[in-house]
Amino acid sequence: VRDRVVEYAARKIRVPRDIAGLTDIGVESPAAGVEAIWDRAIDVYKSGVHPGLQFCIYHQSKVVLDRALGHARGVSPGRAPGSDAVPMRVNTPVNLFSAAKAITSIVMHKLEGDGLLDLDAPVATYLPGFERHGKGGITLAQILNHRAGIPVLPHAALNLDVLDDMEALREFVLDLQLTQEVGGAPAYHTISGGFIMDLVAREVTGKGLRDILIRDFKKPLGLDWFDYGVRPEDTKLVAHNVMTGFRLGPMLSRLFQRLLGMPWDEVVALSNDPRFLAGVIPSGNLITTARGVATLYQCMLDDGAHGRAKVLSPSTVAKLTHVPNTRLEVDRMIGMPMRYGNGFMMGTSSFSLYGWNHPRAFGHVGMSNTFTWADPDRNLVVAFLTTGKPILGTHLVALPKLITEIHNTFPAHHGIR
Repeated sequence: VRDRVVEYAARKIRVPRDIAGLTDIGVESPAAGVEAIWDRAIDVYKSGVHPGLQFCIYHQSKVVLDRALGHARGVSPGRAPGSDAVPMRVNTPVNLFSAAKAITSIVMHKLEGDGLLDLDAPVATYLPGFERHGKGGITLAQILNHRAGIPVLPHAALNLDVLDDMEALREFVLDLQLTQEVGGAPAYHTISGGFIMDLVAREVTGKGLRDILIRDFKKPLGLDWFDYGVRPEDTKLVAHNVMTGFRLGPMLSRLFQRLLGMPWDEVVALSNDPRFLAGVIPSGNLITTARGVATLYQCMLDDGAHGRAKVLSPSTVAKLTHVPNTRLEVDRMIGMPMRYGNGFMMGTSSFSLYGWNHPRAFGHVGMSNTFTWADPDRNLVVAFLTTGKPILGTHLVALPKLITEIHNTFPAHHGIR
């Protein structure tokens, strides 16, 4: 009875006993310590808040872990796996949510490297009308680094029926009004920045970010899944996101309503809608696999190359991964200390999202336990994708232990741990 009460209160799935039977393994190179890391990932799964997960690690340019666990669809709290339950595989497409922002920044830096724009120039240089309501001085870089003062889109812009209406989206963007100081302390731009970048890309290239991403990254890297959204006929293949974890109290509910523009559970439901899955939301619906996103991060560690494919110049990679001269600052939207740099959530020499003492790490997290990052000091890339969407839940012990295990298994080159 007690277990059932906890399962209900924490909105946990019923974890099957046959973990091995729900594990899918891709092509891996042997490496010491990987099984201990995988055991920690299994503990995260056993916490019951993630119906499915994917996990890929590159170390020293080799894939040492590429696995999936659980179910992609057909499993949710209080519902045991039935005949419609679909296992999670290493090639199941999964939404990165906000971890898409890092990819969008990479695409924009590629356009800058190609001489098509200057990220330090005002947005209005490329998007006439953006100067409306005092936004004329906002630069592209300030948007990528959450210092543009326009963190939230109006609720009407989140209507899925307008996702493919570029004129409506343009008007929403042009009409945005400042709610924070431009260039001041960071204020996380949840969705707004991606739409702005897409409009700018269309102005300078005649193509949207989706077409550019496919042409310059997905095809050269040979990735099956790596796109903002998917084709309408493929929406049924994407892993479903599931609301799990303890129900939010009033304070947290208000925080996420402010951050997202709607309640947390509504965002989760929206993310499974075919219109969302087929649309282009550059800040929130990059759909790929753990190995797919890890491959691009590894490309960054290899000066923009992957095999014979050269997708970024070394100078573009150097700018993208430059460690900013900034300290941890309290983000005015999230309310947590963050360090941003060129579209990434950066590591620090103390505590960070990627563990203790990762000063040159760069990456991004996604709603809510999706982690993507690279650390040059450890020659390491990590992509951990999950489909449960808890804030508070029974995973809060297992998840930090997983991050710590990764940290301990792959020490920095100079020996600092």
